[in-house]
Amino acid sequence: MPKKMKKSGEPTVHDELKGFDIKINTFGEMQTNFEIDKLNTFLNENVEDKKLVEREDSKEEE
Repeated sequence: MPKKMKKSGEPTVHDELKGFDIKINTFGEMQTNFEIDKLNTFLNENVEDKKLVEREDSKEEE
């Protein structure tokens, strides 16, 4: 099986997340250059939580 090729260049990101960088240190902790609150706000506005959608559907059935 061939080895995976490393991607070169910068990944494409949403305009609000330009410059976002995340790394995992030797203790397994995430280190970012964005505030966690700002990142959580962005995710709440732009990403639909599949688990919560399923919960809302199950409540409506009862």
